[in-house]
This record gives sequence, C-alpha cells and structure tokens, in this order.
Amino acid sequence: MPTIVQNPESPGTGVLSVALIDPDNQHRREVAAALAGFQGTSVREYSSFPADLDELPQMLEQRYDAVMIGLDSDPEFAYDVVETLCASNSTTVMVYSTETQLEMAVRFMRAGAREFLILPLLRADIAGALARVSIRRSATSRGKKGGRKLFTFLGVKGGCGVTTIASNFSVALAQESGQRTLLIDFGLPLGDAALNLGMVSQYSTTNALQDCNRLDANFFRSLLAKHSSGLSVLAAPGEFAPVNAPSDAVDKLLAVARQCFDYVVVDAGTRIDLRTTAAFDDAACLYLIAQVGVTEMRNANRMITQFFSARGQKLQIVLNRYTPHALLFDEKQITKALTRPALWKIPDDFATAQRTASTATPVVLQDSPIARAIRQMARTACGLPVGPEKKKGFFLFRPFAKPLRETPEPESG
Repeated sequence: MPTIVQNPESPGTGVLSVALIDPDNQHRREVAAALAGFQGTSVREYSSFPADLDELPQMLEQRYDAVMIGLDSDPEFAYDVVETLCASNSTTVMVYSTETQLEMAVRFMRAGAREFLILPLLRADIAGALARVSIRRSATSRGKKGGRKLFTFLGVKGGCGVTTIASNFSVALAQESGQRTLLIDFGLPLGDAALNLGMVSQYSTTNALQDCNRLDANFFRSLLAKHSSGLSVLAAPGEFAPVNAPSDAVDKLLAVARQCFDYVVVDAGTRIDLRTTAAFDDAACLYLIAQVGVTEMRNANRMITQFFSARGQKLQIVLNRYTPHALLFDEKQITKALTRPALWKIPDDFATAQRTASTATPVVLQDSPIARAIRQMARTACGLPVGPEKKKGFFLFRPFAKPLRETPEPESG
C-alpha cells in the first residue's frame, strides 16, 4: 500500500479533490506544487502504485473528483491503473509525463484518460484541466439526480445520415458530460458507426445477441471498443453473418448496457422493427432523422402519426443537411408534415462532411457549423446550458491543441 505524503481534510462543497499517484518523488512534488497554486483544490499524494490492481479500490477509498497519474516511472503498470480506474467509475483520470510522443498520448486516451499533460506543467494547462474536472463533476451530479438515460436515433429513410449524427452525438455527449457513455450500432448485418469514428472492433453487437444467455456486465465490457474521446462502442459486425435478434435478446442487451453506463446511445438506422424492443422504451429519447424532401416528409409523417404521436417531448425531430434557401417547402409546410416543429437543424456543409468521412475523424472534434449543432444537441441531452460563444476547437488534451514543445518556451518579459 502507498505511503500518504499529504493528507488534507475531506473536501467540502465546491472543493475539487485530487488524488496524485506517482512513485517519482520529484515529478509528484512538482505537480503537487502546481496544484497548490489553485484555490479550492485539495490534493492527496500517493508515493507508489498499488502492489496489485485489486488493491486499487482500497487505496483510493475516498471518492475523488480527479486522479492524476505520473507515467514515467512505470508506463506499463500506469496504463493498467488508468484502464482499471476508467472501467470501474466515472472519476476523471488525468496523466502526465515528460514524454511528448503522440502515440503514447493516444494510447492513454483510448484507455480512458481525459487529460494528457506535459511536464514541466504550464499554469494555463493545469487551469484548463481543473476547469474541465469541475464541469464534469457538475454534470455527473446532475446525471445522478436524473438517472441513466437512453437515446435512440432512427432514420425515416436510408441515407438520411443517422449513423453520422448518432456517432458524433455520442462523442460529444461523452466529452461534454464526462460520464460513462456507450454507442450501440444495431445496423445489422452491416453497420458503420465504428468506421465513422475511425475504429476497428474485434467484437460486435452480434456477439452480444448470440450469447445473450451468458451476457453480464463483465462479458459485455469485454465486447466493447474504446474511442479516444472516452466513448465506448459496441460495433456492428464487419462481415455478413446470420443474426438472430429476438426482442428479448435486444432487451437484455440494453438492460446490461444501462447498468454499466450513464448514457446509452442506440444507432437504429432505419430499423422500425426494433420499435417493440427496449430501444423504443417510453422513457427513451427518440431522435427521428429526416431531410427536407418529398419522400422523407411523407415517411416522417407516416411514422410519427402511426407509431410516435404520443411520445411528446421524448420525440425530437432532426432535419439533416438543412439548407433554408434551397428548400422545396416553407417552414409552415414542413411543420405540418412533421405534425410538430423540428427541434434540431443540422446545416448542410458538404466540404466538412467529405473531409471527415475521408479521414474517418468525428465531425465534432473540429469546429464547424455541423459540429456546433450536434454539440448543442449533446449538451441539452445531458442537462448542460448551450454555450453562446464560438469555440476555437474541441480538444480535450490541451498540449496537443498546438505543436508539442520540443524546447522550453521562452519566458515573457
């Protein structure tokens, strides 16, 4: 068990509690001193890693808002610690190192770390990281009060952009809320949510549905892939395979998913046949994706009036590739066809969509009209206010929002 170097009083309301784990005494003291410069931050230092990962919960017996981990003394064991922490709770995990290797940063991001900081620390980097921890703590508190949530995305017609919106919404939701977020791709037998995110997954939704009799939390987690944003993904199969997906198997899959995650996002594609499953539970928020065209408006009207007219605010209509000056119908005609106003309008931005599609990079990781619209959807979904300001970028890891420092920056003045 580690030796506790500093043991402050239990933090009160408004105080950010941070556990600092680093066997490298010099680096740990440097980071502790940097944190001490911020009022309202309570730090508890640990001078060694646990002897075994099973001892980690015992070691961190207090609930911390953030855990900071030094990587340089033992990067491999530090990786296991990060992965274990991120899989078991929603505490924000931050890591730091003197190394400026992008590959190393990406690896720890995929393990679940929210921040990758470079030593020597810049005050602005620490300030930004702590601010994001504070935001996530507030979001987590609201999430616990509101309970776990299910979001289902359904298209009125193939090609409406359901997967693009669902996958980017999921990334934004994971980042904005700071809570455990999962995307499930029900595009069987082939779906491309993972491809949209630039991911390759060994397992798929098919594995979960075929082995539903032994599906529990541990087995379920073993099927997931992790995106660098912190989002977990249960991908669709990458090849054609016979899929037997009775309603009870889908329901069990979603029940286990909601036990493990605070937010579950379902990409249902155009599968209206899933409406008898838990994916369309009355408590789920249904996003109906359409475009402004004759076929789409007709399909949307039929689906809403026949299946979803009683959902009220739980049905949110999203108009994708929306171009006001080139519409075949005016707003009044669109509202009449949809039986209600469209709550969200994703602008048509072909250049951005083409660029992100060719690089398999989520749209919301770069600033654009599409990204801002989807982030507004995600912030509203997790109870955060919609920020009026235009963000310069959506980088979680501040040191990588600019070129990595190879030499110390000159001091001003």
